[in-house]
Amino acid sequence: MNSTFYCIRKLTNYLLIGFFFYTLASFSLVRNSYGQETSVSDFTVSNSENHLLLYMTVTNWLTEDMKMAIHNGIPITFAFYIDLFARRDKWPDKKIGEFEFNHIMEYDSLKKEYTILRHENGDSKVTASFEEAQKIMSEINGFKVLELNELDPQTSYILRAKAQMARKTMPLYFHYLIPFSSPWAFETKWHKLNLQLTQ
Repeated sequence: MNSTFYCIRKLTNYLLIGFFFYTLASFSLVRNSYGQETSVSDFTVSNSENHLLLYMTVTNWLTEDMKMAIHNGIPITFAFYIDLFARRDKWPDKKIGEFEFNHIMEYDSLKKEYTILRHENGDSKVTASFEEAQKIMSEINGFKVLELNELDPQTSYILRAKAQMARKTMPLYFHYLIPFSSPWAFETKWHKLNLQLTQ
């Protein structure tokens, strides 16, 4: 009986939160239409002794309803997409690398801590600071795109990347309560870098 009551109570809480977020989303559409667009900044590369390394930051992604969702125990997920192409003059560019990975942020209201899982590193970071949690969530620092010995100094390359809020961020029943065209959703444009190795 206690287990059934707990499940019903939890579902009711999610439904109430969902209705509240739907209301917030409806009023936020106007605000966001005049706000800044979620985008990628500080998009650059460097290299270690053996690898081509990627750095990037997702900016202007946090909305008030999203912040409220995090603090009500709903994890959010960013999906990152990275492609590497070798340029060819008389043929379409050849894709030589394709990567997809997630960052997931969860809040523990009892410990008052944020945990960010970073799939590209296979690690997690824990912090009590929401500002630091946002920073960790939105940054890619030194992702190993490819080994340098796999790149040809005679070839030009195009590296592109984008990020989006993953649909699985919300519990399944939220998909019916909150249209995914709401301010919960974002997808940045592709950002590109032209690369030429120096010998």
